[in-house]
Amino acid sequence: MTPPVTADKKVIRAWAMYDWANSVYPLVINSTIFPIYYKVMTAYGLKGDAAENAVVDFFGFKLYNMVLYSYAISVAYLIIAAFSPILSGIADYSGSKKKFLRFFCYLGSLSCILFITFNQTNVEWGILLVIMACIGFSGSIPFYNAFLPEIAPKDQQDAVSAKGFSYGYTGSVILLVINLAMVLSPKTFGLEDEIHAFCISFVMVGLWWAGFAQITFRKLHETPTGKKVDGEIIRKGYRELIRVWNELKNNPVLKKYLGSFFVFNMAVQTVMLLATTFALTEVKQYNDAGVLEPMGSDKLITSILIIQVVAIPGAYFFSWLSGKQGNLRSLYLALAIWIGVCIGAYFVQVDTEFFVVAAIVGLIMGGIQSMSRSTYSKLLPETVDHASYFSFYDVADKMGIVVGTFAYGLIFQLTGSMRNSVLAIVVFFVLGLILLLRVPKVSNLLPSANKRN
Repeated sequence: MTPPVTADKKVIRAWAMYDWANSVYPLVINSTIFPIYYKVMTAYGLKGDAAENAVVDFFGFKLYNMVLYSYAISVAYLIIAAFSPILSGIADYSGSKKKFLRFFCYLGSLSCILFITFNQTNVEWGILLVIMACIGFSGSIPFYNAFLPEIAPKDQQDAVSAKGFSYGYTGSVILLVINLAMVLSPKTFGLEDEIHAFCISFVMVGLWWAGFAQITFRKLHETPTGKKVDGEIIRKGYRELIRVWNELKNNPVLKKYLGSFFVFNMAVQTVMLLATTFALTEVKQYNDAGVLEPMGSDKLITSILIIQVVAIPGAYFFSWLSGKQGNLRSLYLALAIWIGVCIGAYFVQVDTEFFVVAAIVGLIMGGIQSMSRSTYSKLLPETVDHASYFSFYDVADKMGIVVGTFAYGLIFQLTGSMRNSVLAIVVFFVLGLILLLRVPKVSNLLPSANKRN
């Protein structure tokens, strides 16, 4: 029996507030502040001379600093993909999704705060914190997503999903603006310099994440099963994953959609996670003397801010479009635009061109994330174990990120240019679109008008 679905507005707002709480991590930390801080901390590399692509020592391995960062993201998502089945099995068996949501929230927020202890002398510690923060963020998502079909009926899930993303973009933009002001004018805030502004930003992100999550924790309710968790549950998590895989054989629509999602989401997430490293390495700006130099942190943060501001209407636009054209056609459009954006990014040279690309990315970023999640939710069979299905979705998501970020870093390491890595992302998007075109147009994914008829 499927648990009763509630459309209680207070519960939905509280659920969406977790997006408000945790979205500051991917925006302020992962996409903006930390990559800049990381590049400053590793800029001198092994030779002791500042370099755009400095080589650092990581437990005896010699790697470009930004390649090491890319690999750290890959490792983090590989770890969470490996353990997600166990965690979801425990959550389903004991009815404890909220407990795991809370645990990963606190792990991520604490790791963000501890970034202030990372400096030029402890690269290994900094990379460990990168992995821990990433695990905290990504580990909480399947448990958060698993509440969606429990708080909203299918005909409202597009809108509720979009509400979550819009809350996330709004909250993260607010904190980013504050942090941007601190970075641009640290003296105004009583800070010594830009580096101290970065460190205060890390602390603010951790407190924001854990603090606003309390609203979610108060309103979301568990559905305890009364079953005792023991050693058998470790095997049960993987058996649940295998069971979902076997059930997909009887659900070809969901299976084909997941295949497409694995590929195109691999590209989307790689762009979102590593776009900042591309800008720091490949994009230039003209200084007052008319000479090209690396793009400044102020302009980089501004470009990320543009993405977030545009992403808010973008998420709602694609929610509206799905009502008119259906989920699949909306995703077709988003992927076609993504392909054009990545081709354009390959040719970007200066900051003004990067701003244009950033604005277009913002428009489609929120839309494709929101539509991907709600499309999957609509295709789920009637079941009580949403956490297992969303764990499977999450494993596909995380393994795609592992492949995407590793390929991105490897191509950069082998060729010395991130522009070649961008070409690989174009291939992922094209293949993802081809696979999505093979997904049947079932009634749940049709425009609202068609379903009424």
